[in-house]
Amino acid sequence: MPEPKKTDPGAPPRLTLTVTDPDGKLWGEVVADGKQFSSGSVGFYANGKITNPGSQERYQVGVNIVLIGSKP
Repeated sequence: MPEPKKTDPGAPPRLTLTVTDPDGKLWGEVVADGKQFSSGSVGFYANGKITNPGSQERYQVGVNIVLIGSKP
C-alpha cells in the first residue's frame, strides 16, 4: 500500500464520538480508531450502535474521518 501524502503526527490513536440530538439528549458514543484506508488515506473509523433515548429504537452508526490531503 502506498504511503499517505500527508499525516498528522499530533493526532491521537483514537477519538470518542458523542451523538446528541438538538436538545442535547445523549444517543450514545462510539470510539473511532486510527486507520489507514484501502485508498491509502489515513484517518479514523468507527462503527457501533446508538439508541434514541425517547423511543429506545437502535441505530447502526458507521463513520469515516479522513485527513484531507492524505490520499497518495
